[in-house]
Parts: sequence; structure tokens; C-alpha cells
Amino acid sequence: MIKVMQIISDSNIGGAGRCVLNFLKYYDRSQFSMVVVVPTGSLLIPALKALDTPYREAAYIAETSFDKRAVGVLKKIIREENPQVVHTHGNFSGRVAAKLCGKKIVYTRHSVFPVSPRISHGVGKWVNKTANEFFSDQILAVAEAAKDNLTEGGISPKKIKVILNGVEPVKVAEEAAKEAARKTYGIEKGQFAVGILARIEPYKGHQYLLEAAKVWKDHGRPVRVIIAGMGPYLEELKQMAKKLEVEDVVCFAGFVTDIQSLLSVLDVQVNASYGTEATSLSLLEGMSLGLPAVVSNYGGNPGVITDGQNGFLFEQKDSQALAKAVERLMDEPLTRKKLQEGARKRFLQEFTAEIYARNIEEVYRAVTERR
Repeated sequence: MIKVMQIISDSNIGGAGRCVLNFLKYYDRSQFSMVVVVPTGSLLIPALKALDTPYREAAYIAETSFDKRAVGVLKKIIREENPQVVHTHGNFSGRVAAKLCGKKIVYTRHSVFPVSPRISHGVGKWVNKTANEFFSDQILAVAEAAKDNLTEGGISPKKIKVILNGVEPVKVAEEAAKEAARKTYGIEKGQFAVGILARIEPYKGHQYLLEAAKVWKDHGRPVRVIIAGMGPYLEELKQMAKKLEVEDVVCFAGFVTDIQSLLSVLDVQVNASYGTEATSLSLLEGMSLGLPAVVSNYGGNPGVITDGQNGFLFEQKDSQALAKAVERLMDEPLTRKKLQEGARKRFLQEFTAEIYARNIEEVYRAVTERR
């Protein structure tokens, strides 16, 4: 039996938290035991309880990578729990504490973003390389683009393993639930439903979807655009929709809890990110339903969507290319059917939560066997 401690700095349930929860649902309990360390009062706690997973709360780790006060707190917890492996998600304090306790350390990079010149050149690059390699036995990247981020910061590719995210499949909603969703989002009969599920930040590229909506409206296309999510850019985005005169075709849905019903009424899912994107869990959930996607060629998107097989890629920040790709799906039902089938097939081959759990388990076995 291998005991693993996972340390995550999220107070809310974000992408990293969802990955941890997906793993906890499917790991082999006959071979591994788990304990999860979360910030005090984290919203992950009810989910951990529902999964019957032991957890510990820790001060000074919320939404931060390093706090020297957290090192002492985590050292105490690690010594009390005595795991063989400490797996950290966005928490460098946990890696330092684990090293001081003599534990094997796994670190997952969940994000992709432009690498700062401070760590991609000169002394900063050397410091970043030395610190990350010294405080990790194995570094995991959730996309090839995340691995590229790490190597640009000086970290040896030999230290990095790419393990793509996995999710539970989403079932198609019942017809009554779909009809209710269509009413909620204002999707009328004959309209092509285009959805984006992402936190509303500038780098998520919602503005290019609004510009594409303007193209569709000018072309007389019967389309309904659903923007699901919240974030600091929301009001500015609403003003942009008003300026572009697309308010009548766009629905700002806010934070959506019933993802199943929303995905079930979409014809295509869009991801327009240009500043940070690893392996989008929303894209994977859509693929599990056979939902094709039109995505920017940024970050981890090309690792999920293969152009012409399970969706289309477009050049980041190019709203005209985005509009054209979606119009192709509107006009070519046979192509849309091919992409639907391709999405479902690839999900089952690569992106299930079970596959993800088995891949992570292999990492735990490997690091414990190393001298």
C-alpha cells in the first residue's frame, strides 16, 4: 500500500481541484491510500467528504505558492500523516516541507501561460531550474504546452512527464431538461447554439466570439451564443456586446451548475483562449457527449482538438477564422457528424477519468521505486 498526500492551494473548486476530485473517484483503493491537504475552509471539503477521503486543513496555503509560515504547518502535517509520496498542486511550500521530511515529491503544472523573462533568461532561469528540479522527483504537465512552459524556464525535459487530464463522461440530458435549458438560454427552434464555458477574463478570448457573433448576425445566420461563466471582465464584455449590437443573439448565462443540460443543447463548443489554457476540462466533457469544438491554436487546445477530426482549430485572436469555422459546421452536416463521432471516440481512447487515474498511479509507483 502506497500512501499519498495531495496538497492543493485552491480555496474554490477550479481546474486543479476538479482534477484531484476526478482522480479520487477512480484511484485503486486496494493499492493506494490518500489524504488531501486543503486551505482552511476550502470549498473542496464537502466534495472530499462525499468521496470518503481523509483531509487536513492548513493555514497560509490559500491561493499562494509559497509562504514560509506554511512550510512549518505542512511539515507538521506530513510528519503526522507519514505519506511516502507528496503530490503538490500549485503549492511550492508543500514541496519544501516534503523535502525537509525526506519524502518523494510529485508536482503538477496545471497551467499554460507566457513565460516571464525573469525565469526564461540568465540567472533567473538557472534559479528556476535548480529550485524546481531539487524540490521534485517527478514533474507532471497536463499538456505538451505546459511542458514547453517548464522547459522554457530551464527545467530538463527528462524531469517532466505529460499526463493529459481526464474527466467523467457527461450523459445526454433528458428531453425535458433540454427543453428547459433551451428556454433558459433563449435557444429557439432552428437556431445553431454556440457555447463557451470559461472564466470571464480577457485572455479567455470571449471578445473574439462576440466579434464572430457580429459576423453571423450580418450574414443572417440563425445563431444563439451562450457565454457561461463569471469573472472580472463580465461588465466590459457586456458593453462590447452592446456596442457590436449583438445583444439579441448573445446570452450571458452567468455561473452554470447544470453543465449536463447546457452541453446537451449546444451544437458546438468554443474555446478562444490566447493567454492561458492547458487541457480544458470543459472541452473534454463536451467530447464525452460527442460535441465538436472550435478552438484557438493556443496552449493545450491542439492536444485535445485535432483539426478536422473532432473539431476545428483557428488562429488565436482571429474572429473571422472563428466565424468561418463555425459556419462550416452549420453548412456541412456530414462534416459535423464526422466530428461528433471523432470527439466521442477520442474521449474514450484518451480522456476518461479512469485513464487519468491509472496514469497518475503509475507515477506514484515509479517514484517510490526510485532510489
